[in-house]
Amino acid sequence: MKRLLVGVLTLVSLAMPCQASAEEPVSSAEALLHQMDEASRKLSYELSYILIKKNSIEPLRYRHALEDGETFAHLVYLSGPPREVIQRGQEVSYFEPGLDPFTIDSNKMVAPLPPIMKTDINELAGYYDFISMGRAREAGVPCDVVRIAPKDGARYSYLLWIDTLSKLVMRADLLDRDGEPLEQYRAVSYVINPKVADVLKSLKTIELPAVVQLPPQPQAELDWQVNWLPQGFESISRNRHRLMMTERPVESKMFSDGLFSFSIYISSADNFTVREQLVRQGRRTLHSYLLNDKEVTVVGDIPPATARRVAESVVFNVAGSHTP
Repeated sequence: MKRLLVGVLTLVSLAMPCQASAEEPVSSAEALLHQMDEASRKLSYELSYILIKKNSIEPLRYRHALEDGETFAHLVYLSGPPREVIQRGQEVSYFEPGLDPFTIDSNKMVAPLPPIMKTDINELAGYYDFISMGRAREAGVPCDVVRIAPKDGARYSYLLWIDTLSKLVMRADLLDRDGEPLEQYRAVSYVINPKVADVLKSLKTIELPAVVQLPPQPQAELDWQVNWLPQGFESISRNRHRLMMTERPVESKMFSDGLFSFSIYISSADNFTVREQLVRQGRRTLHSYLLNDKEVTVVGDIPPATARRVAESVVFNVAGSHTP
């Protein structure tokens, strides 16, 4: 079972990208993003790209097809230890060195893919502006360039290069509030061809790890709340647990706007608690500070100033708190 499946899914030969008929320019950046979303979900394609971060470059290959209403996809890391992710309908399997392969019940890979590829554009329209930035060339093809900018300025933005024919994303730059890139997804080659679907059909007959049955996670009632959130962020989970390495008990809430997410952790202060710290590494920010006898920590894909404001808006109920 631990044997990786790259060889099984090797394409012998693929034609060059299909030459779709040229279309009239879209009426708006939002309409173009809807076309991008539909293309990424429905086309049969192979996309080779690099993920560029401050101190690393990661080459990857992603194949995707939609067959009988089910998504089949295969992501392969092309350098370092062999790693891959396989999606077969509502199941996603992960193969990582040093770990037993496992499968979870999900319709979305947890993997380094441009987050905008499978995001609800209608929801984002409420708190992001979609701005046409003209045309440019990327991965050897002409592209429409679109900026996705937050209306409130309290989070990061994206700059997208979308192929004028296929509508697939050829490049996605994550930008901080000063317009500096934090990371980049850049396509180096791509193919749109039914043969990709033919190859991915083999996933139907391959034996993958059994689905891990996760116990239901009850949504704990917590005696604290957040008085300020960037527009569009909503709570998607909350619980009590112990940290894996230290066994330190914490309470947490996770928030998302469909494009970015962050979590808030509350724990009792101890001798190891730092009065205040702020760290940003790439897209990820960690801000923690001491509030009376509690340590409040915000971790996620938001700017440092936003993380600080979220943390400082946490209030505890007068009746007391169950926070350990």
